[in-house]
Amino acid sequence: MSESRFAVLSDRQWEQIQPHLPSSDGRRGRPFRNSRQIVEGIIYRYRTGIPWRDLPRERFGPWQTVWKRHRRYAADGTWDHVLQELLATADAAGKISWDVSVDATITRAHQHASNTTRPEQDTGGPERITGRAVRTSSTVLWVVRANLQVTGSVGREEG
Repeated sequence: MSESRFAVLSDRQWEQIQPHLPSSDGRRGRPFRNSRQIVEGIIYRYRTGIPWRDLPRERFGPWQTVWKRHRRYAADGTWDHVLQELLATADAAGKISWDVSVDATITRAHQHASNTTRPEQDTGGPERITGRAVRTSSTVLWVVRANLQVTGSVGREEG
């Protein structure tokens, strides 16, 4: 089995993320497992799109541990903090361009793409419940990953 397909973060990238992650010091119970291994497991899972249960155990440890840590970091705002710090560091170094490109293209959705019913229409069926979009921490992970790859000083190390 090739280790290269599991390579997620370079040492340089990990050095930027690691200080912003909580430690298990002062907590009751078992100390945290290798944080780098867990974070790489989370990134690998989102990169490949596999179910949590299919994470390679020999590389990332038990999937339950990876999932619980991801859930904890999402709930306590750790991912938001990591993203905020990485963006601030990259912005201070002048590596982020805040230029915005606006496109006036209109894309029409199919009539059945709507999640609501019109009040004047009686469809004869039960009323639909409208949902709301919820931002997940996977978005934060992808932005963090993209930011680390785009910035020159933070990219993968050569050779």
